[in-house]
Amino acid sequence: MGRVLERIQIAEKALSTLKELVFLQDPSPVERDAAIQRFEYTFEAFWKALQAYLREVEGLEGASPKGVIRLAREAGLLGEEARLALGMVDDRNLTVHTYNEALARALFRRLPDYARLMEQILGRLQR
Repeated sequence: MGRVLERIQIAEKALSTLKELVFLQDPSPVERDAAIQRFEYTFEAFWKALQAYLREVEGLEGASPKGVIRLAREAGLLGEEARLALGMVDDRNLTVHTYNEALARALFRRLPDYARLMEQILGRLQR
């Protein structure tokens, strides 16, 4: 479980940097874009922690973010929030298009929900 805990700690540290920006009420474009960048690396750390947990604790192997989310749902780590988690994967894939102002604003509005979701799931992995 040592590798899993290490992955969880990395994800939690990344998440703490994301939370510094996602709850801003009226972010500047630079703050918004920084939050989206932080979401990118936080999401990567998050899904890799979840992947490690599923492999070491549940004996399940997922190779992609969506596959890992689906396995987490099957393992009982996710319920209804699996739909939000799958949307988070889709949004992560759209982050390369943040030059699109409307997309960047829409994505920023969803980041608080994603931050809360990642925090909840990471908490479940430590029980």
